[in-house]
Amino acid sequence: MLKVLFLLLMSGGLPVAIAMAGSALLYILYSGNLPPFVVIHRMVSGIDSFPLLAVPFFILAGNLMNNAGITNRIYNYALALVGWLKGGLGHVNVVGSVVFAGMSGTAIADAAGLGTIEIKAMKDHGYETEFAVGVTAASATLGPIIPPSLPFVIYGMMANVSVGALFLAGILPGVIMAFLMMCTVAYFAHKNGWGGDIKFEWPRVLKALAETAVVIVWPVSIWLLVAKAGTQPQLTVLIAGIVLFTADRIFRFQAVLPIMTPVLLIGGMTTGVFTPTEGAIAACLWAIVLGFAWYRTLNWKMFVKICLDTVETTATVLFIVAAASIFGWMLTATGVTAAISSWVLAFTKEQWVFLLLANLLMLFVGCFLEPTAAITILVPILVPICQQLGIDLVHFGLVMVLNLMIGLLHPPMGMVLFVLARVAKLSVERTTIAILPWLVPLLASLVLITYVPKAVLWLPRMFY
Repeated sequence: MLKVLFLLLMSGGLPVAIAMAGSALLYILYSGNLPPFVVIHRMVSGIDSFPLLAVPFFILAGNLMNNAGITNRIYNYALALVGWLKGGLGHVNVVGSVVFAGMSGTAIADAAGLGTIEIKAMKDHGYETEFAVGVTAASATLGPIIPPSLPFVIYGMMANVSVGALFLAGILPGVIMAFLMMCTVAYFAHKNGWGGDIKFEWPRVLKALAETAVVIVWPVSIWLLVAKAGTQPQLTVLIAGIVLFTADRIFRFQAVLPIMTPVLLIGGMTTGVFTPTEGAIAACLWAIVLGFAWYRTLNWKMFVKICLDTVETTATVLFIVAAASIFGWMLTATGVTAAISSWVLAFTKEQWVFLLLANLLMLFVGCFLEPTAAITILVPILVPICQQLGIDLVHFGLVMVLNLMIGLLHPPMGMVLFVLARVAKLSVERTTIAILPWLVPLLASLVLITYVPKAVLWLPRMFY
């Protein structure tokens, strides 16, 4: 009955959040077993969670970075690093998305932020619009895989899994996805005889490599000094920060300080300096320092607009979580989740078979539901089965989020699809066709992440 009501409301064109809360309320009124006030109570309880405080702060940090001129710096850094390769701007697109993913946490922000710059640049350099849209769409899926990640926060809260472990788990899969996408760019470049888009110059390449080395060496040096040498952590971090900002001013780095956002988050969480929620606040403060004090690209008028946009987005996300909370509770109370679990376990007890079926289900659901709504609906159904089959919930979280990100590229509800169609001024049909070849590296990544769990769990097991 509950599922029928939900599908009827969805088919009537209601937003998914209203359909979830409305179907639960109608079921309670019809059954008469519970007072209607339970709906409000469960919805409020669903968002009364400390980890969910990270949601508005991660959204704010991404909006601040996106409006502070950081995207142009990331683009110039990626151009210097890989723009001279064959199919140069395609590689720039992927590398830029890897860097921007460490700040935005969402695929839509990646597509709308960097996508505007990248698609225009690729069209100006003679690339087909369809190729530019395809590589931009594929690379946008890296946004929620490489930390920080808004879907990971929602999944971690729903599945009672460490958000820090999920963030660490996304690093290596994100690198694998980027590598496969760059291989796809190289294939198209070889097939079409494309060359590089900038001239190879040692000074420019060495400066980009030096920036990359700083991003790697700086946090490792701090960790060695604090953890191994036993120096005072506060003083060491302060001195290292002064050195970093001084070097940025002297050498005029393009993207070292923005790239430090995920380093700040991961380093702070793994060393126990702050929780993921406190890390989200630290990311906001970092973005404010860069935008207002260092680069001076933000002003108070822009800041107020960014805060209003953040409030609007946060309200939407949390309303979905609240509605899904009562819907998920009703699914459990009416025995739907237990029935599905029993049916699946009667059908198979093999992990690989269940993961195959779960992937097919999540790919299908991802084409119709926004990721936050899909996570809040699917977690109560699939996580109990994972626990009975012995599947690691951190690993399954990566699989779920990647499936739902691929769903963002497809009609009828693919938000990235519609954003890029608007940015590139293409029809939805042409944009869909342009994305199809890029499903190959994405699905290959999905298979690898699904059936090689060590690629996901290696880093979390080192620190957790």
